[in-house]
Amino acid sequence: MPRILRIANRFNLGGPTFNVAYLTKYLPDNYETLLIGGDKEENEASSSHILSDLGITPVIVPEMQREISLGVDMAAYRAIEKIIDDFKPDIVHTHASKPGAIGRLAAHNRKVPVIVHTFHGHYFHSYFGALKTNMFKQIERSLAKRTSKIIAISDIQKHELAIEHKIAAPEKFEVIPLGFDLDRFRKDTDVKRTAFRSEFDIKDDEIALGIIGRLVDVKDHKYFLRLVRNVLDKTTKKVRFFIVGDGEMRQDLESYCTELGINFNAFPSYEPKGVPLTFCSWRNDIDKINAGLDIVILTSKNEGTPVSLIEAQASGTPVVSTNVGGVENVVAHGITGLLAAFSDEAKMAENLMSLIESDTLRNEMSGKGWSHVGEQFHYGQLINNMDRLYRSLLNQGQL
Repeated sequence: MPRILRIANRFNLGGPTFNVAYLTKYLPDNYETLLIGGDKEENEASSSHILSDLGITPVIVPEMQREISLGVDMAAYRAIEKIIDDFKPDIVHTHASKPGAIGRLAAHNRKVPVIVHTFHGHYFHSYFGALKTNMFKQIERSLAKRTSKIIAISDIQKHELAIEHKIAAPEKFEVIPLGFDLDRFRKDTDVKRTAFRSEFDIKDDEIALGIIGRLVDVKDHKYFLRLVRNVLDKTTKKVRFFIVGDGEMRQDLESYCTELGINFNAFPSYEPKGVPLTFCSWRNDIDKINAGLDIVILTSKNEGTPVSLIEAQASGTPVVSTNVGGVENVVAHGITGLLAAFSDEAKMAENLMSLIESDTLRNEMSGKGWSHVGEQFHYGQLINNMDRLYRSLLNQGQL
């Protein structure tokens, strides 16, 4: 029975946790999997409920932290080496950048037969300056030489990694999209919609719009707030906006709202009621939120596979997004949502206004979301694709 050591970044709320959870739970019984990873940080929401709901108890490596620290990272490396020595995996599969670096080095040095790495996103633009970005590219190129196969989560991401950034040759990559349990986004949608809109006192004639994700620079919530200001200045419709998530930029964004003249309230008081914008903080009931929203917005500078847009479409909620990273592999432009170049803020505003102003367009796109994402991003596809890849690597004489 092949043993898999799966190394996650941190068990914070987000798409990667779902990915590692489903792979740990649903791979065929002829695999034995041990899941390890770091804990969530203070300003993040925990994803432990995702794992516990699936009956998964991961091993927490406290030293696996987001920030680079030589001493702490060396401690994480030694902890993973010991786990490899004890567990004796046939495959080490790392997810995201920090475990990808520490885990692959440990696996290579302990002579693990098969080493696999998944890029859930990358840091090669919109994160750091040129010098630091080039340093990270050199590190990834070196790690790629120690990796049996690199997984990109979209065709666009593979092109970026292999052709634009030259991390490794194209044949080193395998494209395997993320997978999710999307069925809950189709169940009891009317009940969930009523509950969400009642919680926030959203009237029947009000259009609810939201952005879902961490409050960090790469998600560019300031861009979102400028769109809010634009809509409030132009539309005659009644609109309400919601920011779902939290993070290091919370206070900065609240100050920006004041600068733009946008009235807002925030968790936990939600006072005064009925203002144009609400900061909801972290929520576990994203299916309820998507059912209650009429439009989901994404303003990111860089994305791998945006989970919030997949879940929105599964809920039948049309989307407006910047066309970055793997977004166009997720959203059918003009069918389930509207996309614009990140730099074209005027087009983003135009797209958003067109969905706000047209009930017909929103309803048409709403009816096409599930058929676009329901099968393509179901975890069953993820499991089948990963099983096929693992068997191929093991059968190539890697063991």
